[in-house]
Amino acid sequence: MEQKVLVLDIDGTLTNSKKEITSSTKEALQDIMEKGHKVILASGRPTPGMRRYEEELELEKYGGYLLSYNGARVVECRSGEIVYQRTLPQMMIPGLYGFAKRHGCGLITYLGSTVISAFRPDEYIELEARINGLPVKQVENFVDFVDFEVNKCLMTKESGEAAVLEKELQKKYGELLSIYRSEPFFIEIMPRNVNKASSLEKMLEAIGQKRENTICCGDGFNDISMIKFAGVGVAMANAQQEVKEAADYITASNDEDGLIQVIDKFIGKI
Repeated sequence: MEQKVLVLDIDGTLTNSKKEITSSTKEALQDIMEKGHKVILASGRPTPGMRRYEEELELEKYGGYLLSYNGARVVECRSGEIVYQRTLPQMMIPGLYGFAKRHGCGLITYLGSTVISAFRPDEYIELEARINGLPVKQVENFVDFVDFEVNKCLMTKESGEAAVLEKELQKKYGELLSIYRSEPFFIEIMPRNVNKASSLEKMLEAIGQKRENTICCGDGFNDISMIKFAGVGVAMANAQQEVKEAADYITASNDEDGLIQVIDKFIGKI
């Protein structure tokens, strides 16, 4: 059997509603890795926010990879090395800050294992920090403070308004940045032409794997690019409707061990 590459979003895909990997899903994933197949985690999360799941699945042992920040950074688990990275142009920070301030959006980026917030954290920023297990630091002058390399910024707003602001940001900055929502209330702001698919393509080339042998699973808007790119694109039953429409196959939900169904169908029963 040819080696398969199973690429997994984390929230709503790998984990259930409690943000946990079930014992059944963990066993199935470790079984296929024992047989030589690759498991790659691809998330909008910052790298530190993925470490819990990397360790739980023992990706260092099995030679896995982390695609964090929607693919703006790729880390090899075995060596801990950054094998690919893209950053936002520094000149974009003042404009993004001004846009967020005018429209009453939350605005964050990440420094090491800390969430850096431009304004008082709203409920969505608090959710982002809680999901990743990271503290939030509100800074007095975001534009001056952010003098380091940034893989992504995140704006937050209630879902109805976020959909409108996403389009405005794309119109204003679309030639310079990649802008899309991962959740209805999260607007991801990435370097130009960076998404999960573009980084995955570069990674597959580097490790000598074929796109045709890649199975990508997700549930959010930011998973659409890799679902369309994959040899087999899979949407979870709990996925957004637009994600389901992009997929080749719809599996059971993240609360029903949907990934086991994917493994049984496309890789082989354990």
